[in-house]
Amino acid sequence: MNLYDANNRFNLANIVTFSNVALGVTALYFVTQKEFLVAIILAWIAGGLDILDGKIARKYNLSNEFGVQLDSFADFLSFVIMPAFLLFYSLNFSNNFTKFIVGIIFIYYIISGLRRLVEFNLKTDAGSVDKFFTGVPTPLGAILLWILYLISHTFGLITSPIIIASLVATIAWSLNSKIRVPHP
Repeated sequence: MNLYDANNRFNLANIVTFSNVALGVTALYFVTQKEFLVAIILAWIAGGLDILDGKIARKYNLSNEFGVQLDSFADFLSFVIMPAFLLFYSLNFSNNFTKFIVGIIFIYYIISGLRRLVEFNLKTDAGSVDKFFTGVPTPLGAILLWILYLISHTFGLITSPIIIASLVATIAWSLNSKIRVPHP
């Protein structure tokens, strides 16, 4: 097995991406256990791996369509599903109707993140990097959800699930907007 062969599904860049997936799944487990800090730490490590896999793929010419698709699946898990579940499951609901409405808004966020990743894949060539993203990238969306978590749970500034859900809906909209975000 050659770790530097672009045609190998388990090349070095893809192994890093698979590690991102493993951390995202593990973080989801910790969300179900209400171990939110552990889940956040694992998600941030997954974010570091997301940056690393692209750098490795470009440096060693390992970019290919499989890697592009794999990276988006990893992003969907670690930067769309996991932070949405983390924030949703950390909220305190006064009644089931509010929980239902807020749940629909979080589903909107997840669908928006998935749409963004699919659209991105349709417009991206393996190995190419644009100077700007159109719409907020899903890792930045995840950071914004983690900031909402901190504002709500660490600082106690916004605790209303309806207000948090309104902000989540705005972030969901931004994922597929025409906002231009510089590529790092």
